[in-house]
Amino acid sequence: MLLKDEVEMLRRVPLFSQIAPAKLKLLAFASERMTCRDGQNLFRQGDVGDAAYVILSGTAEIIVHSDGGEIKVADVGSNSIVGEIAILCDMARTATVRATSRLEVLKISKDNFLDLMRDFPDMAVEIMRVLADRLNHTTAELTAARSQRQKVLT
Repeated sequence: MLLKDEVEMLRRVPLFSQIAPAKLKLLAFASERMTCRDGQNLFRQGDVGDAAYVILSGTAEIIVHSDGGEIKVADVGSNSIVGEIAILCDMARTATVRATSRLEVLKISKDNFLDLMRDFPDMAVEIMRVLADRLNHTTAELTAARSQRQKVLT
């Protein structure tokens, strides 16, 4: 894929929509394009959080490992970003991301991602919105699961 095509794909990601094309071109140039086959892990829960990934094409599932086994918590597709939590919190990966189809991603290093956030405060606000939406979704699912459990116990 040509650099200009990668820039155009980055532009479709809501997180990057307000960033100047020249900056997106530098980001695309400095990033690594990767492909995963169906069933392959992009990264695993507990791995070092050294990069964020923009899904250019394909689908993946977000999986959390627990004592009871794997729990699928979400599906993601084109124009999504994954792996940013570990970067922002400077911690290990909180989940595993596994391809559910052929997956093409752009790997953005931690330093480049944080530089972008410093240069574009609107991007930081958008990240907060994405994370708040995920938290809201997770809270709703947890509440429903606990409610269901309560009904079973009574």
